[in-house]
Amino acid sequence: MATPTDPGSVADAQRGNWVDSYAPGWLKPYARLARWDRPIGVYLLFWPCAWSLALAAVRQPANGFDAVALIYCFVGAVLMRGAGCTFNDIVDRDIDMKVARTRLRPIPSGQLTTRNAVIFLVAQALLAFLILIQFNTFTVAIGIASLVLVAVYPFMKRVTWWPQLFLGLAFSWGALVGWSSQTSSIGPAPLLLYLGCILWTIGYDTIYALQDIEDDALIGVKSTARLFGENVKPIVGLFYAATVACWLAAGFVSGAGWVLALGLVPVAAMLAWQVMTLDARAPANAYNRFYSNHYVGLVLTGAILLEWMF
Repeated sequence: MATPTDPGSVADAQRGNWVDSYAPGWLKPYARLARWDRPIGVYLLFWPCAWSLALAAVRQPANGFDAVALIYCFVGAVLMRGAGCTFNDIVDRDIDMKVARTRLRPIPSGQLTTRNAVIFLVAQALLAFLILIQFNTFTVAIGIASLVLVAVYPFMKRVTWWPQLFLGLAFSWGALVGWSSQTSSIGPAPLLLYLGCILWTIGYDTIYALQDIEDDALIGVKSTARLFGENVKPIVGLFYAATVACWLAAGFVSGAGWVLALGLVPVAAMLAWQVMTLDARAPANAYNRFYSNHYVGLVLTGAILLEWMF
């Protein structure tokens, strides 16, 4: 993270991001609302889609890997992540004004009205629906069902210590979408992948939430970071260990073998590094370990694709 150079830039945006540097003035508030200046959320939403598409190719090698579906999933991830963030900021606009990291977001800072944010939300959701209907009917139904989770997530930090669980339920949904787009069904493999992604999300979002732990305590916002307290490192480590076990099981159920198993070794090593080097008192340390999960997704995608090619 870096200190913003643009007057409207948010605190957790990277210096020199394309929105601050190149986007026209009228677009910047909308781009920041959708987090286009912080694409890590797109990656984390997209990777479960990529994994499930690749596992479906391992399961049905004669059908090959559906690269077109991969592109659809990525565009859908951009749109749905943007819509989810927009909805989240509409719901959390009063809370965001009280948190140092979020008070410069477009709505609490006055860059955008709530009305314009709602219009932008609807536009993103409609475009995402146009992407979704490119798939089979079963996948369309699966995709629409995810809206329930997207809708309830922003409220969970007010009522439960486990908002990260609900984020995991929503953010991992691509594990079901990708597989069903190829098979028109759901089975043990995508369910195991989905479970692993939920556990992974709880782990990395707990790390992310460490950045706000003091402000959250002051205003009464709940999180697993606050719940785990001094035990955050061993508990996140347990979630990550269970994550790798679920992913390995999903691979074996899909028909994968030693290539995927070997590919999970660096994945496990990266997750272990996050836990062992985590400093819960340093927001920049927490953010960097959170961000490194993008590379976890990249390595696992490569491992599954190598399994398919072999």
